[in-house]
Amino acid sequence: MPEYTVLAFDFGRRKIGVAVGNTLLRQAQPLEIIDTEVKAQRFARLDGLLATWQPTQLVVGLPLTAGGAEQKATHEARRFANQLRGRTGLPVELVDERYSSMQAQAHTGNDPDDAVAAAIILQRYFDGYTGF
Repeated sequence: MPEYTVLAFDFGRRKIGVAVGNTLLRQAQPLEIIDTEVKAQRFARLDGLLATWQPTQLVVGLPLTAGGAEQKATHEARRFANQLRGRTGLPVELVDERYSSMQAQAHTGNDPDDAVAAAIILQRYFDGYTGF
């Protein structure tokens, strides 16, 4: 069974939380928060992370309503996932991120929680995927 690195993203218009993990340990770790609305700066930082971690899989949180319906943020996250797929050629998995921010806030209190939310999303991916 091959081991590979996975990067996960909690996408937001203003900030993107980033987490990392691998398929051997199947444990997600918060990595950083990309805090800029400037698309070129966001993708420059993402390119740096991709070069450093060399993932073979990407995961993007899919924001749904409490009832599971799509909303405006859902479409924005799908667009971001498609941009990542197009820029990197890597597979991108969308993972339901409902309540991940609330869980992250419980861990961080008043500190920024976007990277922790990304780690929760990635952990859900690891916990729910059996194809490794």
